[in-house]
Amino acid sequence: MSVPTNTELNALAQAVGERLAAARQMLVTAESCTGGWIAKCMTEVPGSSGWFDCGIVAYSYEAKQALLGVRPQTLEQTGAVSRETVVEMVSGALVHSGATIAVAVTGIAGPGGGSADKPVGTVWIGWKRRGGYARAELFHFDGDRDAVRRQTVAAALHGLEHELG
Repeated sequence: MSVPTNTELNALAQAVGERLAAARQMLVTAESCTGGWIAKCMTEVPGSSGWFDCGIVAYSYEAKQALLGVRPQTLEQTGAVSRETVVEMVSGALVHSGATIAVAVTGIAGPGGGSADKPVGTVWIGWKRRGGYARAELFHFDGDRDAVRRQTVAAALHGLEHELG
């Protein structure tokens, strides 16, 4: 995946917003490594109040537990950057909001924090509709911190497009 520009991210957010509006869905975002960037892109779209419920930025283990209901055991056993954690994040986002569809991201944007198992650029993204099953996907992005975060935002939005049909 190439590193998307602001213009490309804004166009993608506009397209997702149109699909959310047409499907009468409300979106919640649960973000770690992107620090609210998905929510920022979505709320830059005029009319976003019609389909954007809220964004939750949960960076620390404690915030993931308190704000999204991620279980301490999950974090201890699999770490913050795992399929299990992103599934609990995306599910918790729906529980703690009035939204009908959610996206969650957790990863290692760098420049530090990576390991042999989970190098910088490792990102898990999850999507879920209220009443449905979570879908989670693992990504390995290249580049510096900004590049990893931009690619994460784009992948999250593309996944929402997929979820919305």
